[in-house]
Amino acid sequence: MSTTDTGAGPYEGRPLVDPDKLLAAWLAWERGDATPGQTMAELKRGGLRELLESTAQAQREITGGG
Repeated sequence: MSTTDTGAGPYEGRPLVDPDKLLAAWLAWERGDATPGQTMAELKRGGLRELLESTAQAQREITGGG
């Protein structure tokens, strides 16, 4: 299984979203083990934007929202 997005678009070639990495970054911040800047960097590298975009799109499709 590929760990890189091979589809066309703005995220082509970027690693796929890694929910475990996102959660680990968040929990490290909650424990005080990471600064806000480190946390934001890890959330970006883990694909938070892509996760939020796909979740919002799925919700719009389910609810018929625009």
